[in-house]
Amino acid sequence: MVDLTRKFDVLVIGGGNAALCAAISARRAGASVLVLEGAPKFYRGGNTRHTRNMRCAHDSATDILTGPYTEEEFWNDLLVVTGGQTDEELAKFMIRESKDILGWVVEQGVRWQPSLGGTLSLGRTNSFFLGGGRAMLNALYLTAEKLGVDILYDAEVLDLEIDNGMFLSAALKQGDGRADVRASALVAAAGGFEANIEWLREYWGEAADNFLIRGTPYNRGSILKMLLAKGVQEIGDPTQCHAVAIDARAPKFDGGIITRHDSVVFGIVVNNHAQRFYDEGEDIWPKRYAIWGRLVAAQPDQIAYIIFDSTVVTSFMPTLFPPIAGESIAELAAKLELDPAALEKTVADFNAAVQPGTFDHTILDDCRTEGVTPAKTHWARRIETAPYLAYPVRPGITFTYLGTRVNKQSRMLMKDGKPAANMFAAGEIMAGNVLGKGYAAGIGMTIGSVFGRVAGREAAKNAKN
Repeated sequence: MVDLTRKFDVLVIGGGNAALCAAISARRAGASVLVLEGAPKFYRGGNTRHTRNMRCAHDSATDILTGPYTEEEFWNDLLVVTGGQTDEELAKFMIRESKDILGWVVEQGVRWQPSLGGTLSLGRTNSFFLGGGRAMLNALYLTAEKLGVDILYDAEVLDLEIDNGMFLSAALKQGDGRADVRASALVAAAGGFEANIEWLREYWGEAADNFLIRGTPYNRGSILKMLLAKGVQEIGDPTQCHAVAIDARAPKFDGGIITRHDSVVFGIVVNNHAQRFYDEGEDIWPKRYAIWGRLVAAQPDQIAYIIFDSTVVTSFMPTLFPPIAGESIAELAAKLELDPAALEKTVADFNAAVQPGTFDHTILDDCRTEGVTPAKTHWARRIETAPYLAYPVRPGITFTYLGTRVNKQSRMLMKDGKPAANMFAAGEIMAGNVLGKGYAAGIGMTIGSVFGRVAGREAAKNAKN
């Protein structure tokens, strides 16, 4: 049993990668630490359970990475995907710190595996967790427990007592009652508000009802809302998020990685009027996969269809749901409840626009279209071999970017611009500092690990002082 009558040095609210990195870091710095995970033990870990890899800078090839990924290249990739909407100082700090994270997480029991190849194109830039996110998470929990970190599950925080930027205590639901938890420093690592459909609806309107939530149903943003209401400075556009195209047949919550579609570059994408609406071959997939959730969200009824033919079915990673098939484009359209004539025209116009080229999904190749809008600038090949196949997709939100502003010590900043006395944040709850918009594969875990480690260390130092 955890003794809640004692005062802890550091209270960590959250139970995913960022929270555990913070807890371990604080404990290794000599602090007493309590972790409050709002989910039951089986569902612990937030979105970390569904992840596969992390993007870290490194100066040379390793046993698991095929080549160097310099700080400068990482920064340039981040600039491209965010369109420059990032805090340069914090982003470059994160990238620099990420070089140490590759080894640090191994010291905490996490194991890497050789990177996956194929369409993900991540063998040089991203390290993959052996056993996936759940195995990574289990390793961190095991290390935290061995170090003496106290952990409570089903630990719903009802309120935070904060006085002029100073955290005093957290009110915790316990059975039918409540208990107050006191600590000398707070680390908030409780995720975004993507599972709070009512809150999403404030910014997206009725379209939010058609969004699917890829990760945990427990990230409802309650801690974020409390912090902002009690004087913490916010950062980020509430409509910006990490959102990908996932199978429309996926569950409302917790579908995870196996519902994501990586087949876009091998075909075309149409809305429910059977019209294309964006360049499917704009850039290498890991730099563009996270724009497709927002693109689909902007379409009528928030639904779209990835259309391809039988020649490419082994070119991408399969998902949980099989494709819908038709021996003709008209038959496929009927199964998708699209206008057959409209889809036939869209496919015919696309096929006629495809130019000769040498297909290579690992580079920006010369397979493109001419005379069709929108253009497909790379990897364009005719769709002409039956059976014809399709995946229905909807916006799948991973996490939201509205969050708490922090500095390089992961210390929250108050609305008056002053640093909080003893409050720190890590992970998705502060990701908007780095991600103004857009996403690059694996960077969410980078944000969580880097700022989690920093937040824990700084919170421990603050508690001792």
